[in-house]
Amino acid sequence: MSLVGAGPGDPGLLTVLGQERLRSADLVVYDRLVNLSLLGEAPSGAERVYVGKAAGDYAVSQADIERLLIEGAREGKAVVRLKGGDPFVFGRGGEEAEALAAAGIPFEVVPGVTSAIAAAAYAGIPLTHREMASSFAVVTGHEDESKTQSTIDWRALAGGPDTVVFLMARRSLASVCERLVENGRPAETPAAIVERGTTPQQRVVEAPLAQIAAAADTAGIGAPAALIVGEVVSLRAKLRWFDDRPLFGKRVLVTRTRTQASAMVRRLAREGAEPIEFPAIEVNASPSSATAAAVAGLAKGAYDWAILTSINGVDELFTALTRAGYDSRVFGGVRVAAIGPVTANALVGRGIRADVVPSEYVAESLLAVMGEHPLEGARILLARAEGGRSVLPEGLRARGATVDDVPLYVSRRPAAVDPAVVALLEAGAVDIATFSASSTVRGCLELLDGRVDLLARPLVACIGPVTAATAEELGLRVDVVSEEHTIPGLVSALKAHFREVTPDA
Repeated sequence: MSLVGAGPGDPGLLTVLGQERLRSADLVVYDRLVNLSLLGEAPSGAERVYVGKAAGDYAVSQADIERLLIEGAREGKAVVRLKGGDPFVFGRGGEEAEALAAAGIPFEVVPGVTSAIAAAAYAGIPLTHREMASSFAVVTGHEDESKTQSTIDWRALAGGPDTVVFLMARRSLASVCERLVENGRPAETPAAIVERGTTPQQRVVEAPLAQIAAAADTAGIGAPAALIVGEVVSLRAKLRWFDDRPLFGKRVLVTRTRTQASAMVRRLAREGAEPIEFPAIEVNASPSSATAAAVAGLAKGAYDWAILTSINGVDELFTALTRAGYDSRVFGGVRVAAIGPVTANALVGRGIRADVVPSEYVAESLLAVMGEHPLEGARILLARAEGGRSVLPEGLRARGATVDDVPLYVSRRPAAVDPAVVALLEAGAVDIATFSASSTVRGCLELLDGRVDLLARPLVACIGPVTAATAEELGLRVDVVSEEHTIPGLVSALKAHFREVTPDA
């Protein structure tokens, strides 16, 4: 039985031990403020039970939560109680641990990053500073309602710690500030309230202590929020790092296949964006006699060149090789060309270093580079997606080569569409739509029943001119085209675009 701290919102702040416990869980009991992406760390067959609480809205009572944990453990399940922040910092983890101990259930506590520290850090506010603050205190802004009077020593708090952090303080913000001032904290003390700290929805409002409640009301700051009071708040102007990046807070539609989306999702998240996965295509192998013949040809040394145009092509070709009992040694006498560095890196992962990688990652550039080599009479395996453009095979044949154009896989539209993503598009709540290939443009519009209007508001960003041309042909306005035809190139192009739009950012 594990009480695991999920951290304050950024899924990257989950500890390694917390991740290990999730990956071996049979039952995950999770709170309202847990980032839902963390639930994906648990095995697909694990049971997931929501027990979140909000002000005046309890999905499950505390007694029932404790009963659920005890029963799950007694059934022999690996139970993870996943709690926002740290289990023992205003998370009622102490009460749950007491209940487990009383029931004779062995348990462990896996600490998490508390929002008291993380929200301040992501706002650019150090809780301590050699010249400004040698101490800090963390206080609840929402005491147990069954108490007849507050147990907080307001006079000691106002005159003691250099920095004070109040958690769960949004509803009581005005009274908290009044009590601090009444008990001796100067009204002009710098203060900040951080809403949804460490997430792409983070918002920070600064004002003197006596004015912070009114400023929060004016800005519409909601819960969850942390109040930070102390001279260190003044350092935010210099140390702000998270919420001033070009992509901060942008909702970005990622239309790549679900298996390929992770790299882009990670890059966008590092830039402060909120990735919204909307897989517009699925990749399915298309095994055929042509595939089997291509594998046999490689094994017999029948090819002079092998050309790969995508990661999917690399994966499917090696799957077919493995199925037939072969490995990378079949490339011993074959020269290899890759359409770009991503495909080339996928080959390196299989033990193959490409001989040719063009500087521009399109068929025309690959054809031009291939033209620098003697192709008359050469036999070439072109392993790629079904329905690919004819530029490459026709151009190679025109130079005297024999080309086996083998479709290893087919890209199709997913069978189901995520209604939540469609709802965001209909509400105009998506800022950027990204497309990594022509197939993702077509697949996205098919999933949206051809409703080009849903993509009229978001900025449309495409990898390379071919994808951009497809998007424009289908009625989309293309705003950003990355010169480097890779995921890092697209993210860099987006950052550059928003820096130009908001040069003071």
